[in-house]
Amino acid sequence: MKILLLGKNGQVGWELQRALAPLGEVVALDFDSPGPLTADFSNPESLAATVRAVAPQIIVNAAAHTAVDRCESEPDFARTLNATAPAVLAREAAALGAWLLHYSTDYVFDGSGSTPWLEDSPTGPLSVYGATKLEGEIAIRTSGCRHLILRTSWVYAARGGNFATTMLKLAMERDKLTVIDDQIGAPTGADLLADLSAHTLRAALQRPDVAGTYHAVAHGQTSWHGYARHVIEVARAAGQPIKVAADAILPVATSAFPTPARRPGNSRLNTGKLRHTFGLALPGWQSGVDRMLVEVMG
Repeated sequence: MKILLLGKNGQVGWELQRALAPLGEVVALDFDSPGPLTADFSNPESLAATVRAVAPQIIVNAAAHTAVDRCESEPDFARTLNATAPAVLAREAAALGAWLLHYSTDYVFDGSGSTPWLEDSPTGPLSVYGATKLEGEIAIRTSGCRHLILRTSWVYAARGGNFATTMLKLAMERDKLTVIDDQIGAPTGADLLADLSAHTLRAALQRPDVAGTYHAVAHGQTSWHGYARHVIEVARAAGQPIKVAADAILPVATSAFPTPARRPGNSRLNTGKLRHTFGLALPGWQSGVDRMLVEVMG
């Protein structure tokens, strides 16, 4: 079994190198990989040449343009990375008879209401990022390739920067913090997402009928404010030099922090289809965050 992993140096890609290894030989690439094979998503047809050269049974696409605000000022580049390149991968997967596993986002929805989104809920992206990720999804579904699309949200990892480490740093420097409390979602570890990917792929190889789109996030929900409070209190209990008092972490509306791209208020994703189809239990978001904090705090 040969697996082509694209985007190996991202948070999810790094964890996938570990999680996919038991399934077979992993050929892991990124845009700057040395040698003849690269994963340059800005040149989608070069991806086609890479896929043909490797001839994998599984393609895992962990690359994307995820700088949400920057996508607003470079929509063509975002579309190339998030829609055109995945479409090429899907075309090549169909030609090879390979599986394609691709990641998408809660940003394909309009963020209204408070009900967790189902896989077939009406989409309505608010941003260029969301719109181009939705285009990528549609291209994969219409390609005829065997595919798994995992929509996720609020991804973090111990490797690289993330919301939690930013909050920790600020909590050690400031007497007061203001954090958005009207966006609701589930912080999801890159390690959990990678493990779910391996589980679903293993099942798909045995049961091709499980192909389709699934929501893959940790169990539970919180706001960015609740997330920040949890992180800071865990760090305080662990003896970190936290300066901000618990009652000085203040909730504010999204409007307090204007951004080029609109964020969805409701990022809740219903994971029932994933859990029932694959027989999986999803851990609470707090357990993954706590484990990540142990790593980053040393």
